[in-house]
Amino acid sequence: MIYKTILALGAFAAGLLGAQSDWPVYGYDPGASRFSPLKQIHTGNVHRLQRAWTFHTGKPGSEGIPIVVDGVMYLVGANGLFAVEPETGKQIWHFEADKVALRGLAWWPGDRNTHPRVFAGVQGGMIAIDAKTGKPATGFANEGLLDLRQAVLGDLPDARISLQSPPAVYKNIVITGSTNGEGAPTKGAYGDIRGWDAYTGKLVWSFHTVPRPGEPGNDTWPPGGWKNRSGANAWGFLTLDMKRGIVYVPLGAPTSDFYGADRHGDGLYGNSLVALDAATGKLKWYQQLVHHDLWDFDLAAPPALFEASLNGRSVPAVAQITKMGILFVFDRVTGKPLYGMEERPVPRSTVPGEKTAATQPFPLKPPPLSRIDFTKEEIYNLTPDHAAFCRDLFESNQMRIGSLYTPLGLEGNVLMFPSTLGGGGWGGVSIDPSLGYLFTNVNNLGQWGHMEKRIDRSTGAETYVRTSSYGTYARFWNLESRIPCSNPPFGELIAVDTRTGDIAWRTPLGTVPALEEKGVRNTGTLNLGGSIATAGGLVFIGATNDSRFRAFESKTGRLLWEQPIDANGHTIPITYLGKDGKQYVAIMAGGGGGYFGGTPSDSVVAFALGEGPAPPLVTRASPAPRREFSVRTAGPPTLPDGAGKAVVMRSCAGTCHDMQVVVGVRRDRAAWAAMVDNMIARGAKAKGDEVKLIVDYLATHFGK
Repeated sequence: MIYKTILALGAFAAGLLGAQSDWPVYGYDPGASRFSPLKQIHTGNVHRLQRAWTFHTGKPGSEGIPIVVDGVMYLVGANGLFAVEPETGKQIWHFEADKVALRGLAWWPGDRNTHPRVFAGVQGGMIAIDAKTGKPATGFANEGLLDLRQAVLGDLPDARISLQSPPAVYKNIVITGSTNGEGAPTKGAYGDIRGWDAYTGKLVWSFHTVPRPGEPGNDTWPPGGWKNRSGANAWGFLTLDMKRGIVYVPLGAPTSDFYGADRHGDGLYGNSLVALDAATGKLKWYQQLVHHDLWDFDLAAPPALFEASLNGRSVPAVAQITKMGILFVFDRVTGKPLYGMEERPVPRSTVPGEKTAATQPFPLKPPPLSRIDFTKEEIYNLTPDHAAFCRDLFESNQMRIGSLYTPLGLEGNVLMFPSTLGGGGWGGVSIDPSLGYLFTNVNNLGQWGHMEKRIDRSTGAETYVRTSSYGTYARFWNLESRIPCSNPPFGELIAVDTRTGDIAWRTPLGTVPALEEKGVRNTGTLNLGGSIATAGGLVFIGATNDSRFRAFESKTGRLLWEQPIDANGHTIPITYLGKDGKQYVAIMAGGGGGYFGGTPSDSVVAFALGEGPAPPLVTRASPAPRREFSVRTAGPPTLPDGAGKAVVMRSCAGTCHDMQVVVGVRRDRAAWAAMVDNMIARGAKAKGDEVKLIVDYLATHFGK
């Protein structure tokens, strides 16, 4: 790992702010309610919100959520950790690092003898940085760097593991999840949840997300099926009930994602919301929300804690939105469903060797928040060209429509909703306790594909893999434009009344400029990221694939304010009160990403109230003409010959997407460089001269 610390000119000044004025944790509070009591910006004046400052990290590609503590903003970029003045965006210090966590960092207050620290994932493990100096924390692990590979590699010394989301901090314990090589093959690093001493970095406790022999839950695996089992990891966000000392952990699917012949059974604690004692790591309760997952329906969103008012009594609750678009709400002390839950029969697999679960859990309330059903009549039909494309995609690939949890078969292609991008995403929910409303954003996007038999040439073993003419991860859209092939809304913002479990309101979220130019409006758009709520009666959200930042009225869902930002804000905004007495709202506009395309950026943008109304919304220029893209019915994408082709095929067709996603959008050299860096941070294997070779190849053959 290469790093150094650069101190900005001037003294480090940290004004003491009240906790309610800060944004000290990625989710505002340890329970990730994402509700700020600030109300200087409110429904009556939000139209005056204007850009106050922009900070450039120097390298695009981050989805990081800043935090603000004691008058200092801390954030991650693709090139390290930063401290900046939250009123001006002026840099205080920069700790340079490689392969920095995508989604943010955590703060620990220290004590009278130890400076506060910030913790984040970097190349080699988790770094602890002295929050005052910007240098590695003295006395923590190996010169501030903690090796996260300890005790999770099993028999695989080369297994991959990284920390892409902020850890949780309970008293003097730093609690981590991990990204551990999901998808396939089945073997990899374990996804254990671990607690570390915040002073020294020594391991305090470990919870086995795949139970070992003799531990409860091991009997949900076939004999030996637990060994070196990857997945079942918390690559998203952990939350804490500080009063009760409970950490809530959303876990992903066991590997491999789409074929489970070597993992018959429920496979605990995969796809489970798990409640652990934050001091010891001991299991308190769990709820498995997908049995024997074959669809990559990881839990990743922060389990949001709130007080639910039910029938005149207050119940401590935890809400988990899922990729399926289903919102589960439980008593966070007992794990009992708040609105009821039942097991419902689901389709079974006909693929040899597979044994699917007979039922899956569904809450009685609220109803699914995203589309889970579909008919042929709902194929997109609003503009002629895209309508023709979508009909051809459906018919030429011989799609048959399945319900949620339909396993892919060997004949034809199954089309089902939602896709692996949700439904709900890792952005999760925000909550307004004064209204009793919970807010979440969803995608209405389908997925399709089938299973094919493969033979391992070295062993002769038979297996089955997911595939399609779009590759492994086929979404029901035009790969070139990213416009879905179902009728809108494509993306929505939804409010749920937590007192009843009913939907209070829903509204389209975002725009598709290419369709607006043709007179098709209010479609919503695809989105990744999440919202925050404030006492000013507002819900702020970026997330959308149209590079805009918005504010909605919490009570009604009415759009009140909208402004362009430098790139897509695929993250969660924050709000805080500066030392100058102004309330700010800030968001990382990193753009890019491996799913929706878009221009990458290195901007953190902050807004504050101006004297007059915000500038009129800038209408963006029409996009450059796109290359022709036709529906193909079979075969993987063919890459042109050239230096670097083999490295691109090896490194870019990974476990998160297939090659068609990579080459489906043209980019200039800078955008390709940012994209490759982003994918390496997510686990793509490339190093040294290979990185330049990949960028050169993509810019040459798929450049603008």
